[in-house]
Amino acid sequence: MRRLLLATLFATLFATLFAAISACAQAALPEPIARLAAEKGIPENAIGAVVLRGDEVLVSHEATRTFTPASIMKLFTTMVGLDVLGPQFRGRTELRTTGEVAGGVLHGDLVLRGGADGDFTADAFTHMLEKLRTKGIRRIEGNLVLDRQLWQPARADAGAPPFDESPEAYYNLIPDALLLNMNLQTLDITSDAKSIKASVLPELDNVRVRSELTLVDRDCAKWEDGWKIPEYVRNGPNLTVVLKGTFPRNCSRTNVINVLDRTDYAERLFRATWERLGGQFSGQAVEASEAQSRAFNSGSSTLLAEHVSRSLPEMVRDTNKLSDNGLARTIFLSLGSLQADPLLGSRPLPDLADAPAAQPQCCAMMDAPPRMPTQVRAELEIRTWLRGQGVDDTGMVFENGSGLSRIERFTPNQMAGLLRVAQTSLWAPEFLTSLPIAAIDGTMRRRLKESPAAMRARIKTGSLKNVVAIAGYVPDASGRQCIVVVMVNHERAGNGNGRALADGVIDWVARSAAPQAANEVPSAR
Repeated sequence: MRRLLLATLFATLFATLFAAISACAQAALPEPIARLAAEKGIPENAIGAVVLRGDEVLVSHEATRTFTPASIMKLFTTMVGLDVLGPQFRGRTELRTTGEVAGGVLHGDLVLRGGADGDFTADAFTHMLEKLRTKGIRRIEGNLVLDRQLWQPARADAGAPPFDESPEAYYNLIPDALLLNMNLQTLDITSDAKSIKASVLPELDNVRVRSELTLVDRDCAKWEDGWKIPEYVRNGPNLTVVLKGTFPRNCSRTNVINVLDRTDYAERLFRATWERLGGQFSGQAVEASEAQSRAFNSGSSTLLAEHVSRSLPEMVRDTNKLSDNGLARTIFLSLGSLQADPLLGSRPLPDLADAPAAQPQCCAMMDAPPRMPTQVRAELEIRTWLRGQGVDDTGMVFENGSGLSRIERFTPNQMAGLLRVAQTSLWAPEFLTSLPIAAIDGTMRRRLKESPAAMRARIKTGSLKNVVAIAGYVPDASGRQCIVVVMVNHERAGNGNGRALADGVIDWVARSAAPQAANEVPSAR
């Protein structure tokens, strides 16, 4: 009996030791991935990775080191946004006035008041102006006042250095609280053997496009190789967008650019649209001061028309599926505009929700001390949320919440912590639905088509120069959901190298299965 007990004890100790050794081995970078990293010339210490199956750690490699995350940073912004702002949160744009309407004339300024509306397109603006016409307003005797004061600074883009060599590109757009049509123009460029034609939409008052592109013999698919940042030239009341660089012969392409100053853009779009609707306007566009914005918030202004964005879950879906930097930054700054300011106490905001019962209440804004920058307030909101969920925020660095940054950083463990919290959140379905599906849609639509992860893994991607990252959920071969985080920071991460490593980890998880328990009887097949 004693011998049996000793044998059982030794067997148990051996099993425990073996399990511990196996756990340590599994926690290292998987051998196929380590071999692939060596082939790509990427040192293992440039790779951070975590794979969790429930409470079991399958991979934990450089998991406590901070890495530049690129766009997987959006997962912090969107998950905290869903939980703090709530699924009914909607941005709102308003047309207001402190003047009076009499005889078809608005005697006073028309105020265009921004409220973090990521859906405020040219069409939405047209519909708002149509509402003014249905109210009988045909002439405006005042200025168009652009109120961007919900966020501080109101124009974070003004004077900001370009992130890279393409400041005109949509992905580089820096949002403000009143971002009309994302300040974008859509260029259609067509060439034949000898000439180039260029047109632009939307129609803006006294804004034209002129091509100074040089025709070259090049594959049309490589038209961007000769593209240069367009300029715009002011000549009295006229603005001309000048296209620079080269363009292939016999080619047709569409490009979206952010070039014009935002005040110019809003005024020119307003004039063109209002005139097309039969209206008259003799004023000019001016930016609202903080004092003016406080007056509009005080209740002394009259609401004339409004536009409300889609609900937050819909915006989150576009943010993560398409990795939209502008929407991510809008959600991030919205977090900063809806929390109490430590310097002022509870500070009020415009009505930003659809249902009146869910709208935050507005109060007057104080003159002093200066308001804390909205970006700082947003960071405080996220850190407070993380700590409340038991996720350590030590070492994390925030800048804009989109990952379009060289300074934002966090560890693989911190991202894994967020993903664990998200699994049990009230808004887990909305969050999960926002993630790209491998081989199906979003930024994962062309990846892992031959892997068992196809159609099953939900993964947010991220990429910058020298940075590749992924984070999300991958069912293993047994169907158990695993949390997967991979971050590669190295000069050789480009040219598909970092992506191969990240996809390799996803595929490895999808093909793996939990070891069968010793007392488990295999099922008949």
